Amino acid sequence: MRNRLDEDYRGILGELVCNGREKEDRTGTGTLSKFGMQIKHDMSEGFPLLTTKRMPIKTIMTELKWFLKGDTNIKYLVDNNCNIWNGDAYKKYCKAHPSEYQDDMFTQEEFVEHIKTDETFAKNWGELGPVYGKQWRSWTEYYVKKFNGGNPVIVERTSDQIENLINNLKSNPDSRRLMVNAWNVGELEDMTLPPCHYGFQCYVNNGKLSLMWNQRSVDTFLGLPFNIASYG
Repeated sequence: MRNRLDEDYRGILGELVCNGREKEDRTGTGTLSKFGMQIKHDMSEGFPLLTTKRMPIKTIMTELKWFLKGDTNIKYLVDNNCNIWNGDAYKKYCKAHPSEYQDDMFTQEEFVEHIKTDETFAKNWGELGPVYGKQWRSWTEYYVKKFNGGNPVIVERTSDQIENLINNLKSNPDSRRLMVNAWNVGELEDMTLPPCHYGFQCYVNNGKLSLMWNQRSVDTFLGLPFNIASYG
């Protein structure tokens, strides 16, 4: 069976170039945009690693392991030569320093080197807030509980969505609730970057596993090939 993934991907690129709508964005770069486009791939045709560009598979695997570890600090990434999130952490570092002190700030290269070599610096400046790993492995919600004869108290509850998903896939594969969500509205403001691929759902039929994920936004030329391989 022929793998049509590259062909389908090139079709999406062509559709964007020919029929995409020009839109402004937060970076000021501008985009060609189209809403609701989709690719389907049958894993029996092979692993979905696109051939239209160089694909650093170790980098993709490292980032995915970082998500699954529940980690939100870039130190694990930079220690393993994965630099996907360096720019976001550095922007946060720059934003925290008033302009009058910028002459004393590190360059991005110096910043990354300090993340590698200075544990205290990494703890303070490598943290990205409650991004993917935190939501996947430790989603937090708060609710008010009233005890008999006492005052209402706020209770914190955390959920390991990945563990729950795996357990449910094993124990109740026909469930229609096999979902993981990263779009935690109550914590978006604390994230260095809100999730782009914000949720995914699994589906089991006749012992075969399917997965569908959604993205609010993606750089189709640069980031989408990484996302396809990661979810594959």
